[in-house]
Amino acid sequence: QDWSNQLINYSKSEQLNQEVAYWLSQLQDNISPLPTDFPLEKNSNNLSSAKAIILSLNEAETRGLLQDVPSAYNTQINDVLLTALVTSFSQWTGEKTLIVDLEGHGREDLWSDIDISRTVGWFTTMFPVRLEHSGIEQIAKTLKSVKEQLRCLPNRGIGYGVLKYLSLDKKVKQQFAKLNQAQVSFNYLGQFDSVLKASSSFGEVKEWKSERSLVGNRSHLLEVSGLIRNSKLEMQFVYSDQIHRRETIEKLAQEFIKALKDLIVHCQSPESQGYTPSDFSAANVSQEQLDKFMAKIKRNQVSN
Repeated sequence: QDWSNQLINYSKSEQLNQEVAYWLSQLQDNISPLPTDFPLEKNSNNLSSAKAIILSLNEAETRGLLQDVPSAYNTQINDVLLTALVTSFSQWTGEKTLIVDLEGHGREDLWSDIDISRTVGWFTTMFPVRLEHSGIEQIAKTLKSVKEQLRCLPNRGIGYGVLKYLSLDKKVKQQFAKLNQAQVSFNYLGQFDSVLKASSSFGEVKEWKSERSLVGNRSHLLEVSGLIRNSKLEMQFVYSDQIHRRETIEKLAQEFIKALKDLIVHCQSPESQGYTPSDFSAANVSQEQLDKFMAKIKRNQVSN
């Protein structure tokens, strides 16, 4: 209850009001809708039509993703997975821009006087990010771009939902109601191996039953999620068979895995080392300025 009350107060704060311009700048431009195989009908995207495609990396590839990739460009796993996502979608749609709804744990450290570490319940946030693809031959550039786009998110995106649903400012509510809505959601759930190994009392549920009505509508056309289980990354693509053919989503998923493998191989190569402006936030430099500076350092090292 304390957390809920603070969120309401937060929705009225000047601190949050400063985020309005950020969200509007990210989501106001026209974005082409995803291609579909069948016409969108009123009930074509309900839960009964949902189907899933699951693809995996092997253990060696997953180990490279977790251990080798982060050191190349000082990235986190979400940076890499979302780079592969925007790459695969760009090949499918022909568009360089993709808006994705990301899901977070929702327990952001906003106030020092509220401790929710022992609170029971489901906290979550969902917020859109605008990803830009730099071209099929520019894998490093795209990875750096996605990394910077994610680092620019204020307070890990929690303000978007607060502004959209809790703000009492009519102008703000109208502006957010008109923003582009993501047709794709993404959620990386983490490493389940370490959680299960830590406890001998708990195991994984093998069968999962939805508590939602099958006639209810899905929120997105495509839901992409991933987790690491049995030392392997598993990626799941959920779609409606009333909107997309299975082969369409299978090809998209395979392109995602290919892009991810290409990223792993690239980041494992000795020459794939680089930084982005967020690594030196106090310096206030652009990516172009930073690349020139790092290239100069490398030339000096070679000459010496």
